Amino acid sequence: MSRSNFLTGVERTFNEGEVIVTKTDLKGHITYANVVFQRASAVTEKEALGQSHNFIRHPDMPRSVFKLMWDTISSGQELFAYVVNRAMNGDHYWVYAHVTPSFNDAGKIIGYHSNRREPDKNIVEKDVKPLYAKLREVESAAGSPKQALAAGHDQLTSFLADQGVAYDEFICTLGQGQRRGYR
Repeated sequence: MSRSNFLTGVERTFNEGEVIVTKTDLKGHITYANVVFQRASAVTEKEALGQSHNFIRHPDMPRSVFKLMWDTISSGQELFAYVVNRAMNGDHYWVYAHVTPSFNDAGKIIGYHSNRREPDKNIVEKDVKPLYAKLREVESAAGSPKQALAAGHDQLTSFLADQGVAYDEFICTLGQGQRRGYR
C-alpha cells in the first residue's frame, strides 16, 4: 500500500460515541477493521486487511511507547495509551486506545484487539504532547534505531519513576490533577 510521506496538519475527528476497533494477528497484521477505523484512517477495508498496523504510524508518535505497548500486550496484559495516527492522506487523528491480547480456549495469545475512543483534547495538549515531544527528542538524538528505542525507553522509565507510578496508572490519572506530563 502506498503511503504518503507528507503531513497535512489537518486533524481528523470522530464522534464521542464512536469506537475505532481493529484486531490483529500475533505479528500486528490487521485481521479486522471497523468502518470508524476505515473512515479515520482514510482506507478501505480491503486496503487495511493484512497490513501491518504500523502503516498508520505518525512520525510524532514515540517508538518507545510502542515498545512499551508490545512488551505489555505480548506478556498477556492490557494497556491504555494516547496515540496519534496518520491517515493515508496525511491527516492525523488522536485516540485513547485500549489494547488487549486475545486468547484461545487454552489461554494462549492468538492476536490483539484494540478499541479507541476520542481522547480528551485538554489532556492531549497539556500532558501527552509535551511528554511525547521529549521522548522523540531523546530518540532523535540517539544514533541507531536500536539506540533510539533504548534511549526513549530509558527516558520514559525515568519519567515514570520520578512520578512514582507505573505507566498504566500515569495514563489513567491524567486530567485528574494528580499527574502531569512534561512541561
